[in-house]
Amino acid sequence: MVRSIHFDKPVSRHRTNGGTETLKDETMSKDETAIEQEIQDKGLTAPRITPADIDAAIKAEDFHVFPGSQLTVCCMTLQNGFTVTGESACASPANFNAELGQKIARDNARNKIWPLAGYLLRERLYQSVQPAQAPV
Repeated sequence: MVRSIHFDKPVSRHRTNGGTETLKDETMSKDETAIEQEIQDKGLTAPRITPADIDAAIKAEDFHVFPGSQLTVCCMTLQNGFTVTGESACASPANFNAELGQKIARDNARNKIWPLAGYLLRERLYQSVQPAQAPV
């Protein structure tokens, strides 16, 4: 029986200006932490995707701010090589902050992993109950 999807590779973060850093455990939002706790408190044990599964699916992150703009793009490479992107932009150039832009772009990219991981889990659950087919 499929319980959940687990990934266990470390994540590296790349910046457009060069350099690489390893991500700290800064990924679960307060909302996710509260929801995760509520799920556990209710004893909901069916197969599911957890925030930790989403984080473990991320292999690397690249950030880019387009010259002359306040547009920040985060490109996340997942463990299987697939990529998702997230963007952030501010309406007023005076409000631009690179660190905040990266955080928002990262959150937007990370949120796109949920439906992909959910589909993958649902497919695995579906396949696990299909009768075995004889090789042709």
